[in-house]
Amino acid sequence: MADQKTVKPTGVWPTIKPFVNGGASGMLATCVIQPIDMIKVRIQLGQGSAVQVTKNMIANEGVGALYKGLSAGLLRQATYTTARLGSFRILTSKAIAANDGKPLPLYQKALCGLTAGAIGASVGSPADLALIRMQADATLPLAQRRHYKNAFHALSRIVSDEGVLSLWKGAGPTVVRAMALNMGMLASYDQTVEFFRDSCGLGDAATVVGASAVSGFFASACSLPFDYVKTQIQKMQPDASGKYPYTGSMDCAMKTLKAGGPLKFYTGFPVYCVRIAPHVMMTWIFLNQIQKFQKSIDL
Repeated sequence: MADQKTVKPTGVWPTIKPFVNGGASGMLATCVIQPIDMIKVRIQLGQGSAVQVTKNMIANEGVGALYKGLSAGLLRQATYTTARLGSFRILTSKAIAANDGKPLPLYQKALCGLTAGAIGASVGSPADLALIRMQADATLPLAQRRHYKNAFHALSRIVSDEGVLSLWKGAGPTVVRAMALNMGMLASYDQTVEFFRDSCGLGDAATVVGASAVSGFFASACSLPFDYVKTQIQKMQPDASGKYPYTGSMDCAMKTLKAGGPLKFYTGFPVYCVRIAPHVMMTWIFLNQIQKFQKSIDL
């Protein structure tokens, strides 16, 4: 295999490959992480601690409740992660080429991460809204529940009830949160991989696991305040007079700050970190395995 001549792929595949790989690895990771994500949303909606939420969900709604919104979660990865990981690889490849093949400084990786996050979030915002709505539905009073069957049913109902543009409700905080998360996640991952591999001499598996854990922490710390605001905006319901509790992201942020102080934005941080870090780790591990497999078959 080693002395076999490698034919460089031509056509559209080299361009779409990072997008396909990114989406596939994100979807595989989501299948494992979905229950933790579900618990995180319930904690943010004020239903108690991780243990209380889990016990109540299984007792009242059954084990299947932990996977409510999986179709929306997979759709979100198919759009958001496909776009952000694909964009990040394209952007960093172009930047490395412009840098004469030398590794990029951290600030350039951060800029690529910010840009990739904005692109991914703009594409993935409708699926993200459907996911939040589906996960929050069981927490609403019976009369206010929307009873979405799956992600596509949720999207079609949102369009028919609220109009097409409502699919991007909360898109502002979603994009900002994604920029913060991807700056933390993508830049720190690439930087840590270089450090572990080149300076510490670690093997492939240890490098991927270690770098993923570091990037998961930075992604969580950078993005949770934005995630909290985004969740509050997306799940808000009008009162009897048709008035919403928040007029926008800044209003939500200021009211939250006034009511609970800065730490209120970090509600559910341990669970959020436990959810983000393994998802990041599994996304990178799956991506690593997909790339190895493609290499083995010269794809």
